[in-house]
Amino acid sequence: MIHHVLGLFTHPDQEWKEIKGEEESIGHMYLTHVLILAAIPVVSAYIGTTQVGWTIGTAEAVKLTQASALQMTALSYLAMLAGVAVMGAFIHWMARTYDSSPTITDCVVFAAYTATPLFIGGLAALYPSLWLGMIVGTAAICYTVYLLYQGIPIFMDIPKEEGFLFSSSILAVGLVVLVAMIATAVIFWGFGVGPVYLR
Repeated sequence: MIHHVLGLFTHPDQEWKEIKGEEESIGHMYLTHVLILAAIPVVSAYIGTTQVGWTIGTAEAVKLTQASALQMTALSYLAMLAGVAVMGAFIHWMARTYDSSPTITDCVVFAAYTATPLFIGGLAALYPSLWLGMIVGTAAICYTVYLLYQGIPIFMDIPKEEGFLFSSSILAVGLVVLVAMIATAVIFWGFGVGPVYLR
């Protein structure tokens, strides 16, 4: 797992070919990659929101209660795990349009590795800051999009022109999934599962 993570940042084209050539199960992928990397942003957010906090116009930091932070990070963790599976299922469904026939496992593996920069970028949550979050988040999103556009033609064995359209479709669905996750969070907040602040 780790050598693929490093490879995706140092030589993504070659790494996609290596990943494509491996036989991987969804269970093994989740156990060795997704469960571990998806824990980075949630653990970082838990530590950042309960131990460091935000400074918003005052000298005293605003923090979350440990119970509130634990509840929110657990829900975020589950949402990320589900998000990878949903994106993998969509990639599998969409592949038929482009005369590609990957297995559902291949598609979930692709979605998981594509999301790697987002997971690692979650380290920025250790220090809750709007500007740090925006800078690191933007960089992580940009590199995720780059991996998506580089990886689809290689992983799906399709021409680059079709890969561009396929990747654009995946990106659009990814944005819809993100908006759905935000809407779900707002609904949960309405039921009382929201942040509880300390001062």
